[in-house]
Amino acid sequence: MERLFEEPRDPSPPAPLAVRMRPHTIDELVGLEALLGPGAPLRRALESGRLHSMILHGPPGSGKTTLARIIATSAGAAFEEHSAVDAGRAEVRAVIERARHRGGATVFFLDEIHRFNKAQQDALLPAVEEGLVTLIGATTENPRFEVNSALLSRVTVYTLEPLTETEIATLLERARERGELGELELDADAVELLARRAGGDARIALGALERAAATGERIDLAAARAALAGGLVRYDRAGDQHYDTISAWIKATRGSDPDASLYYLATMLEGGEDARFIARRMVILASEDIGNADPQALVVAVAAANAVEHVGLPECTYALAQAAIYLSLAPKSNAAGSALAAARDLIRSDGARRAPPALRGAADYDYPHARPGHTSPQELMPEGLEDARFYAPDEAEAALAAALARVRAARGRSTAGTGGGPAQ
Repeated sequence: MERLFEEPRDPSPPAPLAVRMRPHTIDELVGLEALLGPGAPLRRALESGRLHSMILHGPPGSGKTTLARIIATSAGAAFEEHSAVDAGRAEVRAVIERARHRGGATVFFLDEIHRFNKAQQDALLPAVEEGLVTLIGATTENPRFEVNSALLSRVTVYTLEPLTETEIATLLERARERGELGELELDADAVELLARRAGGDARIALGALERAAATGERIDLAAARAALAGGLVRYDRAGDQHYDTISAWIKATRGSDPDASLYYLATMLEGGEDARFIARRMVILASEDIGNADPQALVVAVAAANAVEHVGLPECTYALAQAAIYLSLAPKSNAAGSALAAARDLIRSDGARRAPPALRGAADYDYPHARPGHTSPQELMPEGLEDARFYAPDEAEAALAAALARVRAARGRSTAGTGGGPAQ
């Protein structure tokens, strides 16, 4: 019994808005049309009662946990949930034992399954094979790289795409209509900003809406912007976003768009990417995609890499931006890489032939510097490859093409070649 004048205990705080807005049926879900729309494969399986083990692969906030709960509910199955960050083989065995004695169906939802090592993943195999549990693993990483083949062969992989801005806007409006945050005015431009800045993650959008609602009954553009203060960059240095973003930077820079190059560079920097990783890709691109069309590009890229090592963050970002702009606007040529690839292909198929005797010793070597123009007509290719041509300058390497023509003429070589690489 409460003592006289004792303050009553505060009720438990309400769950976060994102939890309260979690749908409970397939029809309440927003998005996932490819998996759960009419006639979609997963929906057909659920409607027919064919419960099966699966891995849900998708970015944060795309609905993996919610979908797992709905699957368990629709099948009338018990729902056991663990995160691979905290669970080990002991927790897995405990789930399996409870399922063994339960009698009914059990859905075992294992979040971040990619964090389980091979031994931990193998511990799941017998229970999955026997049907003791229906495993639903969730991961933000590509399961084909992160889940061992034995387990992967026993599950179906479903890919969840990020929610679109329209779908996130629908969730925000639904929260307002339900009165989850009280009587609330929600301006259209505020909804647009929250949906755009969420990056496909419903939890981010709903969390920002909840913070904005705490400041007043009307959420306008300024309130939405304040709720998003600090920036939102979804970026995982060890996962798919890491590779997707550097791939976008490479393609934008190769495509000669400095604005796009700077945008993806900024995305990586804001996401905490290792500046040394970015600098290494710049050095590679300078040779792979620019090459001798502008040899200075490699100098600029290497200088940026040196700045990263010797200056560090944040000051080295100036050098990275300078390099990104220079590499974007430099003329492009992949002739050097193509020439080397052609030479390597010939060696792989034909073997490496011995150099001519004159190149293996001093005897009979015709010293080029003793010749006019510092060019000797002596054959320098192995026997049988005299007509092989690998290097084919493109239009971005006009000066080198002219120099090559002069050298070949001085050496008495034709510009046409056979065997090996692209003829010039």
